[in-house]
Amino acid sequence: MAENAEVFVHALGACESDTVGSGTRVWAFAHVLKGAVVGRDCNVCDGAYVETGAVVGDRVTIKNQVMIFDGVTVEDDVFLGPGVTFTNDLNPRARIKRHGDALLPTLVRSGATLGARVTVVCGTTIGADAFVGAGAVVTADVPDRAFVVGNPARRIGWACDCGLRLPDAPDGRPACRCGRRWATVGDRLEPVG
Repeated sequence: MAENAEVFVHALGACESDTVGSGTRVWAFAHVLKGAVVGRDCNVCDGAYVETGAVVGDRVTIKNQVMIFDGVTVEDDVFLGPGVTFTNDLNPRARIKRHGDALLPTLVRSGATLGARVTVVCGTTIGADAFVGAGAVVTADVPDRAFVVGNPARRIGWACDCGLRLPDAPDGRPACRCGRRWATVGDRLEPVG
């Protein structure tokens, strides 16, 4: 059980980790295993699972039924929609138990959003402030601020820091409805001003 008195664990939730930050809430039927790291002010919703060896940053939203396995690192301010699933073994077999270096690490950079039922194949990095649309299957790295959808996930545009998809701009300088301005530089999106 989490030692930190500032961690809320629902009566029907389980938190075996001693490394959970203050202000974090673990709801009914969620399970945070011993050896998992969960940062401050996170919301671990019903039925979520955070395995030993997983690392979750601060202010992360882990919606219902999210599965975060050993080798997955989720940085600060990430949103994981309902049913997001990470893998950690590229060639799983029930009769072979892989651990440690035999598992491929996955990284979700700060500010990224993964929509409902996204599947992330191990060994990939999802860039900062990227937006992965509901139901996508991520099989390759996703650039910072990319807006990706589909199976396999492919970039169809760019995402603003506010989360909105940026409109196509023939001059390569999209402006968001929130007022932020951007410029595409090769295969990157950079803020303007």
